[in-house]
Amino acid sequence: MTTTSSEQHAVPFWRDERYLQVLAQILVVAIIAGTLYYLANNLVTALAAQNIPIGFDFLRLTAGFDIGESSIAYSRASTNAQALLVGVLNTLRVSFLGIIFSTILGAIVGVARLSNNWLVNKLAGIYVEILRNIPLLVFLIFLYSAAFVKLPRITEALELPGPIYLTNRGFFVPWAEPGDGWSTYRWVLWVGLLVAIVVAWVLRRQGQRTGRMPLILLWAPLAFVVVALLGWFIVPGQPLVSSIPVLEGRNFTGGNGLTPEFMAVLLGLVVYTSAFIAEVVRAGIQAVSKGQREAATALGLSGFQTLRLVILPQAQRVIIPPLTSQYLNLTKNSSLAVAAGYPDVYAIGRTIQNQSGRSIEIIALMMIVYLAFSLGTSLFMNWYNKRIRLVER
Repeated sequence: MTTTSSEQHAVPFWRDERYLQVLAQILVVAIIAGTLYYLANNLVTALAAQNIPIGFDFLRLTAGFDIGESSIAYSRASTNAQALLVGVLNTLRVSFLGIIFSTILGAIVGVARLSNNWLVNKLAGIYVEILRNIPLLVFLIFLYSAAFVKLPRITEALELPGPIYLTNRGFFVPWAEPGDGWSTYRWVLWVGLLVAIVVAWVLRRQGQRTGRMPLILLWAPLAFVVVALLGWFIVPGQPLVSSIPVLEGRNFTGGNGLTPEFMAVLLGLVVYTSAFIAEVVRAGIQAVSKGQREAATALGLSGFQTLRLVILPQAQRVIIPPLTSQYLNLTKNSSLAVAAGYPDVYAIGRTIQNQSGRSIEIIALMMIVYLAFSLGTSLFMNWYNKRIRLVER
């Protein structure tokens, strides 16, 4: 006996699963919204009783303190908003460079852990096990206080080829400064970037058509370098002028100086995170079936070709999700830079908080900054993970 349409519609809504699911979601949202409203109202009421206003007008006030490292123009006369911007850019700088270098170092160590060479395998294993069992804060303090601060004084700087000078006040390296032909040469670099993108797209299409993926990461940058070199000789004037650090008195002039605080934080984040990335890479490679390696060997592929063309493309699908978590951890761990005296957004935010007394607003701004960094990283990694995933037909 079949159930008619009228009998199905006769079911009361409080017993219909479709209505119950919607009502449950509405109830959960209402509870969350009510809780947030209660907490916010309680906070505003408590602050009003103590005559403490809530607002962000303090961002327009003069900061009144110096920042040892800034990538934009800043002085004591700048506003609190400009000081926070300096902190945001410093955090972005150390996080971006940390992600790049930790990925490279972690991939090398992860592959080394699977090496058939006993010494290489054991050294990589010791590297991973030691770093994964040391708190990052302790590691950063050790690097800063036991390594960088103990370097020679600036008048007794340790000179390396380059010339590169290592001192307890920073690393001074040769740098390139814009010359009279830089304004024109910038367009050459943009053209080179466009050529590199076109070359990568053509090579990728060719690899998908032929089944033999070329070295895109080699040929695309090489195309950019070729265009840049051609433009160097074509553009009138000097696009870039080399600047060499020279000791004059008790300080260096010329070149570029990297503070010990920045180097300690960057090195600490890179070395520490690379140990976790190494395990992610090792697990991803081992997740690929041994039959894939045997088939590649039977086809006559070398070990490097097998790793690049067979193993890593398949291992990426396992590596990318946990790798995203490590990138997010690195970004959030950059807040520990305050232990080495690096002026990131957390350190500068705490200084503004102590001067203005606006704890709620400063903490909210710092949460928004780290949330934006994390969401941006997640969006990019999720987009990339979607591109490389297996599509079932």
